[in-house]
Amino acid sequence: MAEVRLLADEPDVRGAARCALRHLRPHRRILVLAIMGTIASTASLVAIAPVVGRGVDAVLAHDRTALWVSVALLVVVVLARLLLLRWSEVVLARAGERIVHDLRDLVVERLASAPLRFVEAHRTGDLLRRATGEIADLSLFIREQLPNLLGLALTVVLTTAVLIVYSPLLSLVLVLLFLPAAVGVIRWFNASAKVVFGRQAAADAAMTATFTETLAAGEALVVAGRPGEWVNRFRRDNDELLRASNATVGAQNRLELFNLLEGLATAVLLLLSVWLARAGHLGVGTVVVFVLATRNLFDGMMGLSRLVGELQTAKVGLARLADLLGATEAAQTAAARAVLPSRGELVANGVRFGYAEGDDVLRGVSVRFPAGDRAGLVGSTGSGKTTLAKLLCGLYQPDAGLVTFGGVDLRTVPAAEIRRRIVLVPQQVHIITGTLAENLALAPGEPDRAAMERAVEALGLTEWVAGLSGGLDASVGSRGELLSAGERQLVGLVRAALVDPPVLLLDEATADLDPAVARRLETAVERIRPGRTLIVIAHRQSTIDRLPRRVRLASGLIVAGDVAGVVAGVVDEPGFSVPGQPQNGHVTTDRS
Repeated sequence: MAEVRLLADEPDVRGAARCALRHLRPHRRILVLAIMGTIASTASLVAIAPVVGRGVDAVLAHDRTALWVSVALLVVVVLARLLLLRWSEVVLARAGERIVHDLRDLVVERLASAPLRFVEAHRTGDLLRRATGEIADLSLFIREQLPNLLGLALTVVLTTAVLIVYSPLLSLVLVLLFLPAAVGVIRWFNASAKVVFGRQAAADAAMTATFTETLAAGEALVVAGRPGEWVNRFRRDNDELLRASNATVGAQNRLELFNLLEGLATAVLLLLSVWLARAGHLGVGTVVVFVLATRNLFDGMMGLSRLVGELQTAKVGLARLADLLGATEAAQTAAARAVLPSRGELVANGVRFGYAEGDDVLRGVSVRFPAGDRAGLVGSTGSGKTTLAKLLCGLYQPDAGLVTFGGVDLRTVPAAEIRRRIVLVPQQVHIITGTLAENLALAPGEPDRAAMERAVEALGLTEWVAGLSGGLDASVGSRGELLSAGERQLVGLVRAALVDPPVLLLDEATADLDPAVARRLETAVERIRPGRTLIVIAHRQSTIDRLPRRVRLASGLIVAGDVAGVVAGVVDEPGFSVPGQPQNGHVTTDRS
């Protein structure tokens, strides 16, 4: 089996910063403006303490002019702080929303173009959590927490500079009292944060995946009388999330030690400041500045300690996003830009494929479908029919061998080009909530309404569409619940007609339909077929009887076909004739 890169439940957060920088680069101008505003706003806040200290010195010196200057400066500084803070927050929030908008578009684009094998290898809920929940959390952090984080960090830096300028001695005492203990607390927090925050994110994704999967299977669970199974599975994952969340809260509570450190450091500094002032080593204004600045410093440190948990959550979310983007990053090489001909022979040569290591579903299958061929893929359930169809239309890449159209290897062709030439109508046609026209618009090429009407008429489905309430504007309900199984297949056929492909594959389109609806579908297929290669996976005998040739699969091997249909990979099993191969001196074919 070809290796599929699986997403890590708890990816390494060390690469999160590089990922962030890569996505911040296109927005660097607005980010620079926001950071400059934040610096100016924070500088205004830090300047309040020196201005107040200057005013105190003016009062003690009975200098009325200096006092009024200090008051005026204080008013200017406070107003500047308010205006700059608001402006910087707005600019930073706008920058953050732009970043998140682009990131969300990128994630959806990557998932839309990701190999089908990658998507199928992961739980839907996990991909949903990364593509929506992680980005929503990141958006909240950028909008609400990042401005505070930048402001508080600058407050700590600038306040420390003010303290050093006003009293190097007290600053040294503060560093000796506070810094070692603060570093110890942060290291204690980080020792567990790397594990518990990642575990919480993984538990949250698992719970989302379980909820999504069981919700989709809700009808089956109710019919089977097992709705409690849903509750039990969800409860197990929810309990695991609770345990992970409790561990995260425990790690965050370690940061509360900053309160104790602040109290001890403040008490020591106040006593030392009073002693130095009484001894004449410090002025009263300097003491006031130091007290106010120290308060700013500790408020900044406390704010940062509270934001450390939010920052760690954002880093984990960013790491999970980076993991998803890295796993879905398509390598754009010159070799992957080949163009397919408008018509050609579709060939699988020595194709092997498996969903699990050592368990091949297809084992050296070789088959060809000439241009304009009409053939059926038949065989028991699990024989590999649908897997072969997905390989033939490029949804999967073979683990060994190759698939070509008109002599061009599909691995060298962009996915969009393949979709224009080879179209698969699956057994379960995907329907979105909306109108019939909105669902038909999902066909490649962005078809307009006139094109839809022409395709409906060409397939002989005008009467069916007219019978719907609203015609093309008829609502199909949530995920197509207002359409029958046969009508969903008709939607898939109209989409195919809008593409007008040279090769059309139908995956058991009439398997579960009543005869009347099946006949309508088969008639529509007949009308879409002229000049095209038609390959039908079928169980219904009436469908098989309408096809001039069939290729039979069993246990991942072709066991019957005709001379044009099989080129290799043929085995002879009891009960099957092997077309194109000598049997008792004759060459046999398998035709209906």
